[in-house]
Amino acid sequence: MWGIAVGEQCRRVDVHDKYGGSKQGGIVPSNTSPNIMLFTDPSRGHKLGYFDGWGGDGLYHYTGQGRVGDQEMNRNNGAVLRHVEDGRALRLFEGVGSGVVRYIGEFALDSSPAWYSTDAPDANDEIRSVIMFRLKPITASSSQGTPLPFTPADHQVVEDVEIEKQHTEGAVVSPNKKEYEAERREAPLVTAYRDHLQEQGHTVTRKKIRPKGELKPLFTDAFDITTHTLIEAKGTVTREAIRMAIGQLYDYRRFITPKPSLVVLLPSRPRDDLIELCHSADVSVVWRDGTTFLSDTAQ
Repeated sequence: MWGIAVGEQCRRVDVHDKYGGSKQGGIVPSNTSPNIMLFTDPSRGHKLGYFDGWGGDGLYHYTGQGRVGDQEMNRNNGAVLRHVEDGRALRLFEGVGSGVVRYIGEFALDSSPAWYSTDAPDANDEIRSVIMFRLKPITASSSQGTPLPFTPADHQVVEDVEIEKQHTEGAVVSPNKKEYEAERREAPLVTAYRDHLQEQGHTVTRKKIRPKGELKPLFTDAFDITTHTLIEAKGTVTREAIRMAIGQLYDYRRFITPKPSLVVLLPSRPRDDLIELCHSADVSVVWRDGTTFLSDTAQ
């Protein structure tokens, strides 16, 4: 019998003394009772790539276990997926340390689907694929707990948004120091190029893209509505950065109809071989030259 009431606070050590399971970790299957204890702490978890919380669909979205590298559906993650066939209840607690935790309630995996994948930074600030379980409350109240920062889209959404600092992909996908430094270099470049285009009478925004089933939106750096051109900026002219820009442009272009022209925006002229690389992918190159911008257009 389960003896902890929804909303009740208790010491984590007491939970494990009574119901079993490890006193550490986020997903804790018990060998002495038919339970899997799930622990969450959204105030700390967001910094480590764990985006747990209530979604607009009335479900609790819970990040799988694994702090480094792509998460896989094995071990404790697999135990959550098999909880019904193994005869175990999912018990969610808020708080992951060794102190006081609060019981959120009993859950079961939703069936459509039970989980999905999304991107998040790991403990080393590297982007990896994580498992997000969709938990349906049985005894919990959706008024309790922390809201999800973003809710998975049930259909594709593409819209224009203003070019503002808070509208950045790194801010929502990889809120870490490395991404911050990259955006710090790219932001003034994008702003200057936007001003340059607007002086020529162009209308410039950026695209906010919500692919179906994805947790977080994608943001392009800029979109020239006048010429129907998609622009991705990089703060350096390294091969790695330009390769990444080409990949991002092709990813974003899938969602825009009709297909736009593609431009990589750079702080200076790249090496000839890298310009040739862009042209081979039908991507034009624009770079800053003092107070103006020069270009090498893909044929």
